[in-house]
Amino acid sequence: MPRPTGTHSDDALRVVDSAALARALPVGEAVEALRAALRAGLDVAATPPRSRVDTSTGQLLLMPAEYGQHAGVKIAGVVPGNPARGLPTVTGAYLLMDATTLRPTALLDGEALTLLRTSAVSALAADHLAAPDADRLVVFGTGPQAFAHAVALHQVRPLSAVRVVGRDPRRVDRFAERCEEAGITASAAAPDAVADADLIACCTSSATPLFDGRALPSHAAVVAMGSHDPGARELDTRALTSGTVVVEDTATALREAGDVVIPVEEGALRAASLVPLADVVCGRHPLADGRPRVFKGTGMAWQDLVVAAAAVSGTA
Repeated sequence: MPRPTGTHSDDALRVVDSAALARALPVGEAVEALRAALRAGLDVAATPPRSRVDTSTGQLLLMPAEYGQHAGVKIAGVVPGNPARGLPTVTGAYLLMDATTLRPTALLDGEALTLLRTSAVSALAADHLAAPDADRLVVFGTGPQAFAHAVALHQVRPLSAVRVVGRDPRRVDRFAERCEEAGITASAAAPDAVADADLIACCTSSATPLFDGRALPSHAAVVAMGSHDPGARELDTRALTSGTVVVEDTATALREAGDVVIPVEEGALRAASLVPLADVVCGRHPLADGRPRVFKGTGMAWQDLVVAAAAVSGTA
């Protein structure tokens, strides 16, 4: 039987709940763990694709990976109707194992881990794509990932202002209040606020573009993480063809990222032009100035593994 939350011993499964995860690994440290893994040679392309099973209310996802001394698997449920029930859209658990013996060593809260690793990956990308003085963020969405992204991006580019675009004015106001509580100035905005943004974070479940890509400033950096469905996208074709497009892994993006898949199928974007994030982080792909930079993430199992291992190390 697992020991009580937050405790461990050499012969027991360590249980890491959301509070313990937050204490063990602040988002800035998660960013550095991901950066270090990529620079150490982690082979992103070797990560197994996620398995999906449709259920009566959503999807069941299975995401295994192995790297270094660890292996692990996340079992996640994605239920679009959960927020109406007062529940998170993404739920689940992460099982961390010893890579040699495959003996389970820790069980982590899957929802909290997904929030942390997704926002940390976006912040890592933004740290390499955004201008050094970028400080004006427009965030689309008012849910947990949108707030996690505002906090994470504030770690890599201290923000002077956050403009929040959302459908429900009450949720926008609450989001702005949470930002203020975290020491970040925030206010409501319309989609055309991207014209004055340095950073843009798309954190929604929208299946259609959130703004007109023609409005992107030439110096802007965009991170989009709301979908891993090849038929859905938060960014229009213009946003993808106006600058450099960075992805976690080319094959994964062409399989799961509608933001990329749709313009490639239209013939407007060349698959060969996609830049793997590892190439940017490791300095193998210099970025041209004077054009927007877009990072499209879908979430990959190696990210969960790296962050889970770092968090468990922090609870030792």
